[in-house]
Amino acid sequence: MPTAQRARHGGDLVVESLTALGASTVFGLPGQHALGAFDALRRSGLTYVGLRVENNAGFAADAFARVTGTVAPLLVSTGPGALMTLAALQESAAASAPVLAIGSQVPTAGLGGGRKGYLHELVDQKASFRDVVKSVHTVRTASQIPSAVAAAWASALEAPAGPVWLEIPQDVLLAPVSVPPVTSLRADPRPLPPRPELTAEAARLLDAAERPVILAGGGVVRAGARQELRALAEALDAPVATTFGGKGAFPWEHPLSLQSWLEDAHTTEFLEDADVLLVVGSGLGELSSNYHTFRPRGRLVQIEADLGKLESNHPALGIHADAREALAALAEAVTPRPPGTAAKAAAGLLTRVRERIDGQGLELEQRVLGAVRDALPDDSPSFWDMTILSYWAWSAFDPRAGALHSAQGAGGLGYGFPAALGAAAADPRRPVLAVSGDGGAMYSIAELATAHQYRLPVTWLIVDDGGYGILREYMTDTFGEATATELSRPDFVTLAESFGVPAVRTTPERLRADLAGALAAPGPSVVVLPALLRMFPPTHLDRLAGDGADEGPGPDQG
Repeated sequence: MPTAQRARHGGDLVVESLTALGASTVFGLPGQHALGAFDALRRSGLTYVGLRVENNAGFAADAFARVTGTVAPLLVSTGPGALMTLAALQESAAASAPVLAIGSQVPTAGLGGGRKGYLHELVDQKASFRDVVKSVHTVRTASQIPSAVAAAWASALEAPAGPVWLEIPQDVLLAPVSVPPVTSLRADPRPLPPRPELTAEAARLLDAAERPVILAGGGVVRAGARQELRALAEALDAPVATTFGGKGAFPWEHPLSLQSWLEDAHTTEFLEDADVLLVVGSGLGELSSNYHTFRPRGRLVQIEADLGKLESNHPALGIHADAREALAALAEAVTPRPPGTAAKAAAGLLTRVRERIDGQGLELEQRVLGAVRDALPDDSPSFWDMTILSYWAWSAFDPRAGALHSAQGAGGLGYGFPAALGAAAADPRRPVLAVSGDGGAMYSIAELATAHQYRLPVTWLIVDDGGYGILREYMTDTFGEATATELSRPDFVTLAESFGVPAVRTTPERLRADLAGALAAPGPSVVVLPALLRMFPPTHLDRLAGDGADEGPGPDQG
C-alpha cells in the first residue's frame, strides 16, 4: 500500500522558495504566528541558526549577508518579535546588507487595522518598517508566496543592496496547499551600469587633473570592485583613502594608500587639495567628511548606487551606477600616466598623521590594537561593536584579507558578537573575532548560549572599562563630568564559563598570546581585557572653530 503523501502548507512554500533562490542558512527565533514556517524549516535542507534575541538574529543575518555577498533570510514572529529586529535592520540599511526579513502576521481577518484583538496585533505592522528597509511586501494567500519571496529577494540584492520586509499571516502559513513543490524561481536584480557620456566626462576630468585623489567607500567593497579600483588608481597614479565602511577596498600598504585616517585634519586637507576628487561608493556623510568639515576646492566626481546619496552633501559630476561597472569603465577610458609624486605625497601624509598620534601619549591604545592585529589570522574577519577600541580600528586597523565590519552605519550597540556568529555560520572553518566594550557586551550576553549550542568558532574580546567609555569621554570633555556612563557589570570570565564557553582574563602585555590561543582553539571563547583606553583628540572641532561653527562631540554611542 503506497505511503500517504505528507500534507504541505504555506510554510512549505516559504522554505521551498528560499531554497529555490539559493538560500543555505536561515537565522531567526520562532513565535506563535510563525510556527507554520518553522515546521516547514524542520523538514527542509536549510541550516537554521537560532539566536536568543530577535535583534541579535538580525545582526547575525547582516554579517552573513556581508561576508557571503548574498541574501540572508531572517525569520521572526509577529508584533514584539518583528519590532525587535528594527535596530538590526537599520544597520543593514546603512551598510547595504541584503537581509530578507520574513515576519509572520496576525490572521488575514485582522489585517487593515480591524482591531480583532489577536495576540501581537498592530494596526499596521509593516508601517514600522517602511522608514527602515528598502521595500515591504505583504502576502494574503498561499499562492502569492513564491512570487512575493522572489520579489523581496531581488529587491534586497538590487543596487544599492539592503534589507527588505516580507510579512505573511498566520493562517496563510498554515493553509494546506496542493500545488507542486517550488523548484525554480528567478530573482535577478536589475543591473546599474554607468551612462557612457558621464564616464567619458569623468575620464576627461581625471586625465586633466594634476592632483587626482580617490576616496573609496563601502560601495566598492560591496560591489567586489577592489581590482577595478586598484587598476584605476595605478593608471591615474592617484592616492586612495578608504572610508571606515570601505576598509579593505584598497591594499593598506600600497604606495598610493592613504589608509583610513578620515577623522584627521591632515587627511581632510589632503582630500580638499585634490583638483579632482573621485568619490566611489560613499555619500560623504558625517564620518567620511570629518563631521562635515570637508570643503573641496577642486572638482568632485561621485559614483554612487544609492540615488539618494548622489550629490547629497556636495555638488559633483554624479554617476548613478554600480561601483564595479563604473570603475571598470573608467579604468578603460582614462589615459595611463607614469608614476609621479603621488606615492611620495601619500607617504608624507601618513608621516604627518603618525607624528600627531605619536605625540599624544597613546601608547597603550596603539599597543592593544597592535596585539589584536598580530593575534588575528590574516584571512579572519572581525566584527566591532561601538566602543573606543573600535573607533581606533576604524582609522588604524589593517584588515588584510579578512575584512573589518562594524556598526558604524547606524551606530547601535550590541553588533559585534552576534554579527561574528553570523559570519562563523557562513564559514565555520576559520576563526572570527568579535570586539565589544563591557556596556555593548551586555546587549549580547544571551548569545553565549547560541555560540555554545552551535560550536561556532568566535572569539569575543571584551574590553572592560567599567561603563560606556566613549560617552564618558564625550561628556567629560563637553560638560566637565559624566552622567549615566558608569555601569555595574558581571564577572565576564565566570559568566562565560557558566555557558560552557572557555574564558580568560588578560592584560595588555599578555593580550597577543591569549587572543591568539583563543582564536586557535576550536569553538567559541571569551577574552576579557580590563583596560581604560582613550581616544585620540578629534580634529574636526578645531576646523569648526576656524569656520565659526559649533557642533557636538561626534558619534553618540559608547
